[in-house]
Amino acid sequence: MFTGIITGVGRIAAIHDLGTSSSYGKRLSIAVPDGYLDDVGLGDSIALNGACMTVTTLVPERQQFTIDISAESLDKTAGLTDEGSRINLEKALRASDRLGGHIVSGHVDGIGTVSFFEPVGESWELRVVAPQALARFLAYKGSITINGVSLTVNTVKDLAEGAEISINLIPHTVENTSLGGLLAGSPVNLEIDTVARYVERMLQAGVLVPPSPMSSMHSTYSKDTAE
Repeated sequence: MFTGIITGVGRIAAIHDLGTSSSYGKRLSIAVPDGYLDDVGLGDSIALNGACMTVTTLVPERQQFTIDISAESLDKTAGLTDEGSRINLEKALRASDRLGGHIVSGHVDGIGTVSFFEPVGESWELRVVAPQALARFLAYKGSITINGVSLTVNTVKDLAEGAEISINLIPHTVENTSLGGLLAGSPVNLEIDTVARYVERMLQAGVLVPPSPMSSMHSTYSKDTAE
């Protein structure tokens, strides 16, 4: 579990094939800022651009760790196949940590495309087109995770191919995450809000909220006394 608050920006230092065909995944070596691995152990979860991965080896003297990523995960994510690229890092949430963003699972729901990214005043406006399958989960002032960063949706515009959302990025976010390197056309990992996921499921199943026991007792009592 994560919060979408980036704790460091790393770099894909090396990519190694785990097999000889496209059905095999890859092993990524991730270079991190000095001291980032001080409290990390083997098997720990770290989100890379919003995708939850497991630490398989630690190389603290080189400030690096490795993860193994399956072909399926590579197919469903963006930004994890380019050696040398910068990536957002977030360590898994501890029970005592502050929930500074929103509840994030680290499971990428789809890939969006940047349609606009330009400075506006002191901030930056980021627009992303989300695929049709995710459009119904996006709402004004709702939460969205883009490349692992917890962000607030400012506007939603429905399109034939999905929905375009607009987000305001303050300078701190641009400077301390890899989002500052985005360009129009860049693919980005998207994770919808967990609450929206459950609400959609309940509506789809036609779930109704049953009356409370006290409400039933009150209705029965009123009927009896009226007779």
